[in-house]
Amino acid sequence: MFQPSTRRSGTEAERTPVSGRAWLMLALATIGFAVNFWAWALLSPLGPRFKDTLELTSFQQSLLVAVPVVVGSLGRIPVGALTDRYGGRVMFPLVSTATIVPVIYLGLAGHSSLGALLVGGFFLGIGGTAFAVGVPFVSAWFPPERRGLAIGVFGMGMGGTAISALTTVKLVKAHGMADPFLLTAAVLVAYAVVAALFLRDAPGRTVPDEPLPRRLAATLRLGITWQAAALYAVAFGGYVAFSVYLPTYLKTGYGLTQTDAANRMAGFVLLAVAMRPVGGWLADRTGPVRVLSMALTTVVAGAVLQSFTPALAPLGTVACLIMAAALGAGSGAVFALVALLAPADKVGSVTGVVGAAGGLGGFVPPLVMGSVYGALGSYALGLILLALVAGAALVFTGTGVRRTVTRRRPAALAG
Repeated sequence: MFQPSTRRSGTEAERTPVSGRAWLMLALATIGFAVNFWAWALLSPLGPRFKDTLELTSFQQSLLVAVPVVVGSLGRIPVGALTDRYGGRVMFPLVSTATIVPVIYLGLAGHSSLGALLVGGFFLGIGGTAFAVGVPFVSAWFPPERRGLAIGVFGMGMGGTAISALTTVKLVKAHGMADPFLLTAAVLVAYAVVAALFLRDAPGRTVPDEPLPRRLAATLRLGITWQAAALYAVAFGGYVAFSVYLPTYLKTGYGLTQTDAANRMAGFVLLAVAMRPVGGWLADRTGPVRVLSMALTTVVAGAVLQSFTPALAPLGTVACLIMAAALGAGSGAVFALVALLAPADKVGSVTGVVGAAGGLGGFVPPLVMGSVYGALGSYALGLILLALVAGAALVFTGTGVRRTVTRRRPAALAG
């Protein structure tokens, strides 16, 4: 049974008024996140095509789709800290504008060789830093007991990868390589203008006055930073890994066409996106520890099942979809945990580090999967490794994270 204070918290969550402007800012931030993630994910659906046209090895193909991930991940650390200082009103248009350049480069000239693609992919990673802008921006607009839901809704912007999966290959086949990149660049320009005109930071937003290096050092000393980072590396890292590598996995492991694989990857992404606010909403009510425990248990089960490479219909599809749902819900619950425990003036800095861990968690698995398949001709070992990592995160959630939540918020939603 939950503590009585937990039920009071739920009542407060229902009664706390949230202004219409807060919901508008949430909507604009979510759109910005989606647009930047659309750009960030442009190379992934084209991975199999580049492998054939440029005669890439499995490792080179994995490296190609992983480079934007790692750059976008590490970039979240300074971008999150800068958002604490300057606010989302400045940082959203800035990140969106900076992402336009590599998108245009890749569409017009940067797709003719592996080296050019890696250079373009490196700077394309800027789009992935938008996440570290949105979390502190949205968090400041909502009361603590509503932040799990609000940040979960914002997290639906990761559906930008589904837009890329559904449109990129089709546009290339119909109109040529430049079209999806030029379309994305045009949308980024439009969003940057709208954001500059209409975004506003929350009244009373806590602005740190410490220098950036000192704030980052203080952030790294917080226990919540490392606990949330470890969990996000598994939850969001798993999502990123699947979203960038699933087309290759389905094409190589099941013999699907590039278009069919991209469409199925989009289904995986959409389910994960839909479950992210559900995870945040549940965490607001039942506690982030409980939601994370359920999500990680599901990932372990799905990864073990898929390691046997079952027939795609129905077991393979079921295994992938339950992992999508679990990874999405788990990602939402992690930031409900951050909203519960991170100091108000360090939400951006904590988000940057946690977001970086999530992205880096997505950088390693595609490389491992490519290497494992190249060496063994099977993905089974890579999926077993995923199950082991998720199992370790599950144990950590039930011990160290639970103690932290209980100690910091004795009456909080510890599960």
